[in-house]
Amino acid sequence: MANRETLSTLFLAEAGWANATRTFLAGDASDRRYERLKMGMKTAVLMDAPPGKGDDPADFIAIGSHLNALGLSAPRIFAQDLQNGFLLIEDLGDALFARLINEDPAQEQALYAAATDVLLHLQSSAPPANLPNLSAEDWAQAAGFALEWYRFAITGDVGDVAGFQAVLVAAMRAHADGPRVLILRDYHAENLLWLPERAELAKVGLLDFQLGQLGQPSYDLVSLLQDARREVSPQTEAEMMNRFRGGTDAQSFAAAYATVGAQRALRILGIFARLCLKGGKAQYVTLIPRVWRQLQRNLMHSELAELAAFCALWLPEPTPDALERIRTQCGTQPTR
Repeated sequence: MANRETLSTLFLAEAGWANATRTFLAGDASDRRYERLKMGMKTAVLMDAPPGKGDDPADFIAIGSHLNALGLSAPRIFAQDLQNGFLLIEDLGDALFARLINEDPAQEQALYAAATDVLLHLQSSAPPANLPNLSAEDWAQAAGFALEWYRFAITGDVGDVAGFQAVLVAAMRAHADGPRVLILRDYHAENLLWLPERAELAKVGLLDFQLGQLGQPSYDLVSLLQDARREVSPQTEAEMMNRFRGGTDAQSFAAAYATVGAQRALRILGIFARLCLKGGKAQYVTLIPRVWRQLQRNLMHSELAELAAFCALWLPEPTPDALERIRTQCGTQPTR
């Protein structure tokens, strides 16, 4: 079987980009990687998403088409090879929200307001048909990574998985199991680009949405404001929550936001530990303390007292010694 380099070269030749220069652009927590192509004055991006790894380029095309039909800015598709997992897509540039805010923190509020308005517009529209729609049990199972990988990496056992599932299912059903909307799942500052030459909501460029599904309205807002990779100012978080909430009851919104935030933080703790133990990607361990702090903040909500007590009992704090224990096992669990 031909390797990925050979297959991508053939794909680009068929797409008319055989003479393009290729520069590595980005990789992420999945097996996807991206290259920027340049040919004369033209640029494009090659997405390499190996088949069978959970990220289907056909889903990227479908969700992207829906977003563009709503007047938003997902990359256009120039060529595709779905069998081998290649897409040639529009190059939206390098103006990532995270980079712009790092260079000028004063931009944070305006950029996050634009991103919040995109969510409001997206969720006011009917979602595509036949999207996955996870139950409360499914969401709780996904968060089980916190025990199965994070706790396991530190203590060597997984603790009370069944008890954890029951507590989180109850919380999700009580506070975050209502009407569903399209969620993009990885909606944060490193997947958003600023396109000032475009109009209105199209100024926000969108990336990494191929896992889009039906979910809770606050999920992408939590993803944006409780970012595992950067600190969002408390003022920006509070103002964007109010901007998003509109006329929704403040108490029920806060409970849903905290519940979804806790579920997401729990899952990410497990994912980052798994990326180290199974994927050999130790760099994600550095992000664990921030996610832990986000989890603790969500668990302070009065409606999550039972979940908070469970987490206090079964999830060890990511002390320097605990994080080092995770790092020392990097790449040692490839088949677990």
